[in-house]
Amino acid sequence: MKKKTTYYASLLLLLCLSVCQVQAQLVISGTVRETDDQATASQLLPGAAITIEGTYIGTFTDASGNFRLTNLKPGPVSVRVSLLGYEPQTQMLNLTQDVTLPIVLKKTAIAVDEVVVSATRANQKSAIAYTDVSRRDLDKLNMGQDIPQLLNFTPSIVTTSDAGTGVGYTGIRIRGSDATRVNVTLNGIPYNDAESQGTFFVDMPDFASSVSSIQIQRGVGTSTNGAGAFGASVNIQTNKLEAKPYAETNLSAGSFGTRKVNVLAGTGLLNNHFVLDARLSKINSDGYVDRAFSDLKSFYLSGGYYSDKSFIRFNVFSGQERTYQSWGGVPENLLKTNRTFNPYTYENEIDNYQQDNYQLIGSHELSRNWRLNTSFFYTKGKGYYEQYRPNDKYSNYGLPNVTIGDSIIQRTDIIRRRWLANDYYGTVFSLDYNSFGKLTANIGGGWNQYQGGHYGEIIWARVAGNTNIRDRYYNDDAVKTDFNLYAKAFYQFSPKLNAFADMQVRTVGYSFLGFNSQLQNVQQSASLTFFNPKAGVTYTLNDRSTVYASVGVGHREPNRDDYTQSTPQSRPKAEQLIDYEAGYKIQSSGLAFTANLYYMDYKNQLALSGKLNDVGAANRINIPVSYRAGIELEAGVRLAKNLRWNVNATFSQNKVKNFTEYLDNFDDGSQQSFQYRETDISFSPNVIAGSQLLFTPAKGLELGLLSKHVGKQYLDNTSNEGRKLNAYTTNDIRIIYSIKPKFAQEIAFTLLFNNVLNELYESNGYTFAYIAEGKVTAENAYYPQAGRNFLAGIRVRF
Repeated sequence: MKKKTTYYASLLLLLCLSVCQVQAQLVISGTVRETDDQATASQLLPGAAITIEGTYIGTFTDASGNFRLTNLKPGPVSVRVSLLGYEPQTQMLNLTQDVTLPIVLKKTAIAVDEVVVSATRANQKSAIAYTDVSRRDLDKLNMGQDIPQLLNFTPSIVTTSDAGTGVGYTGIRIRGSDATRVNVTLNGIPYNDAESQGTFFVDMPDFASSVSSIQIQRGVGTSTNGAGAFGASVNIQTNKLEAKPYAETNLSAGSFGTRKVNVLAGTGLLNNHFVLDARLSKINSDGYVDRAFSDLKSFYLSGGYYSDKSFIRFNVFSGQERTYQSWGGVPENLLKTNRTFNPYTYENEIDNYQQDNYQLIGSHELSRNWRLNTSFFYTKGKGYYEQYRPNDKYSNYGLPNVTIGDSIIQRTDIIRRRWLANDYYGTVFSLDYNSFGKLTANIGGGWNQYQGGHYGEIIWARVAGNTNIRDRYYNDDAVKTDFNLYAKAFYQFSPKLNAFADMQVRTVGYSFLGFNSQLQNVQQSASLTFFNPKAGVTYTLNDRSTVYASVGVGHREPNRDDYTQSTPQSRPKAEQLIDYEAGYKIQSSGLAFTANLYYMDYKNQLALSGKLNDVGAANRINIPVSYRAGIELEAGVRLAKNLRWNVNATFSQNKVKNFTEYLDNFDDGSQQSFQYRETDISFSPNVIAGSQLLFTPAKGLELGLLSKHVGKQYLDNTSNEGRKLNAYTTNDIRIIYSIKPKFAQEIAFTLLFNNVLNELYESNGYTFAYIAEGKVTAENAYYPQAGRNFLAGIRVRF
């Protein structure tokens, strides 16, 4: 395994040392203006992106609207200039000498959708690590797998799938932080579950087909709406305006009965104002793990009105998932003989849930410098998971024992359903200021309330006694209110130096059924207030390279179980993170390279230790000091005219300063503690690397070798070699062939061979350790991922 790690390190070192071999001498410089009249300060356009198409060369106009591209080779070039709210422009040049290029951009005839996410997205001045994923990038892999799988090759990401195929329940970790620590927004609207703070992409199947772009901000990132961002923020934007009518269908099928079909259509801009977009999708998979099937359905419908200064959109999208539970994992002793083992055998051991989302999104230009964006949303979710419970106690359900004759029956087989019915609604807003000079700023925030109903039903019992079908054995309603307000400002001190400041206040109120100090189950409440400041600077060394540094503070409240399974005396504290980031970027004709250093200093990070609290629950506890420190390297290099290589790697240390483990001692009924120092944080590999080697031998044909390496991970915080996930490396081959016949805009054929070397690996797991007969025993369970498999698809767009 050391050889594999050394291999990826060597590749990245090679890229770090790479420089352009040909030193060109030519320069393109100029200004970008809003009109071609006599320029004034208000008519110059700072922040416009200037790129040389087909290369990694690019820059942005400064506060005076000026730009300069140096070290260009003689010959034909295509210069593209773009800025949010303006129509992009492309100019063809044949470089034989230095060129001064005046660029004139026209405002778009209608407002653009991107403005509603600009307040919460990072940009070239943000001094943080981020990655933008376009619709084109998503389409290359979008054949039924979930959004986490489609982001697998972006920096610092590890993905997993309960069923082993990337369909159904999937998970994502960024810099070792799980989904409960990753903030997710849809069009700037919070999506994380309010109580668990996790994100369940299974509830919106094939949503990627309605996405126009995704931005991943690693670390604390910029202030955003919703759950606290401890590992990253994922900002998703849905359909942007399609001015022309279109229709599209995607069909795919592959191993393990995986298949997807969808239909998309849009009216284009009707009467210069109205637009309607729609999608209908169905995905099925048998799963790699036994009985781990997925039956997924969804639709997306969006109607909008656009004018030159305003737009309003109403989005309705819904997902219904029915999946067979594969949450139990495979015991370690079965991995070599029965990797697809599923402990659940009851025919209806399923998860059945539907989520309906409604979004009303509006934007209005108040003046040339000011824009107001407001959105309202409502999410309705309802569903259950069903379980067969053999030989379960009546007392677990608040039921009396059953007496038959002289026999007292204390246990019986039971089938239960655990329901969740929730309503989630609120608003988000931002007021954006652009001086078209040195200052841009945003004031924004949001308010939302979550009303969650939790209840359980008994739908069958072998010995029913005095029970009725659908008797409720618990009923627990919770209400959570979240409010945040932020202010951001970017100021250009000089053509080379930019600074930003970002301040957020967030308040959380939570009412729930919990335990009091007398261990009685009563309604309780908790209120928290967080202050999350951030600041950074960006310095432009020249038109090819930039350095930046930032520091940000984040807070995150405990989740539902932390509150409900504790008393006010044993309740854990909120977590705090101070995130330090610094980076260097360089780009040239054949190379784009970024190095980002980070140090994430945690206070009171929550983790399982096995310790029982005063309620008798092994809840998470606060770890006083822990940290993540690493370097993220990301590069794109043009090895030849038709050969490109996109590669990234993260090398990190993720440590708990002092950790105490508590194990149940079955010999005497006590708990025994063990002390550890400088152990690894669970599920935090020291090495993560991704590679995409792309070859285009002919027009319309792309061949790709996609590789992913993840270092070993520990299942808990003890760094015990007997409780770990082994390192793994996967290799996929992707073939895409697209044609543009007269009767269609495009027909694209995709063939994806996953894990072609048949690596047997596990991407997730859990452990339970205890003491019996004087020995420490750890029972591990794992989630195996599929070996060699394939997906084939066709996309037809009219």
